[in-house]
Amino acid sequence: MKLMIAEDDDLHRAFLRTAVEALIPDCDEIIEVADGASAIDIARRSDPDSIILDLQMPRVTGVEAARAIWGHRPETRILFWSNYAEEAYIRGISKIVPESAVYGYVLKSASEDRLRVAIRGVFLSDQCVIDREVRGIQSRTDGRDTGLTETDYEVLLDVALGLTDKAIAERRHVSVRGIQSRLQHLYQRLGVDQAALRSGEQRRPVFNARTRVIYLALARGLINADALRRGDDELRSALSGKDEPG
Repeated sequence: MKLMIAEDDDLHRAFLRTAVEALIPDCDEIIEVADGASAIDIARRSDPDSIILDLQMPRVTGVEAARAIWGHRPETRILFWSNYAEEAYIRGISKIVPESAVYGYVLKSASEDRLRVAIRGVFLSDQCVIDREVRGIQSRTDGRDTGLTETDYEVLLDVALGLTDKAIAERRHVSVRGIQSRLQHLYQRLGVDQAALRSGEQRRPVFNARTRVIYLALARGLINADALRRGDDELRSALSGKDEPG
């Protein structure tokens, strides 16, 4: 087995190496890298079959690194090891996992025993090992009544990127009225309070719903800086060579 550890924190990287050496003493080679770009480069040149991958790293995020690595070698086993159980990360990973891929997602706050179970399960037994907290979020994102659909998430991301209704409609090939309907659905999903504040016999809005939905999404971890950067890169790529809509 050739295993790579991609982690920007020196202490965490040393801890993971010690854990791997204890659990997999016959591992042929352990490669260490400190950022996502190096992880992609080394993975393409050395073809490690197993990788422990931090999600938040300099230069390139763990999600972006995993997408490139799986694009090169879909059978690579990846164990995501992260401080974060944000829906933005979990949704990002779910979009890029190859069919039949073996992977894991363990939080850094988990016990050492849990980490050992994940290392053995993913790398030695070809089992997917996902922390309970992460599983709960996965279930919520898949649920029709409680999670955001992909359509909801697309609209949310477009709003957070600052696109107008007309621009979103052009990008998603939907009418402006259709986008406005999707926005209303998104507001309901996230519980945006559009109730009026009574002032005498008149009512005036409490929130700007468009801004409020971005706050609620950030507070819940539905979107984060990494997701917004990825979304902006995709948008700029889509707009390349075209006049910006709206």
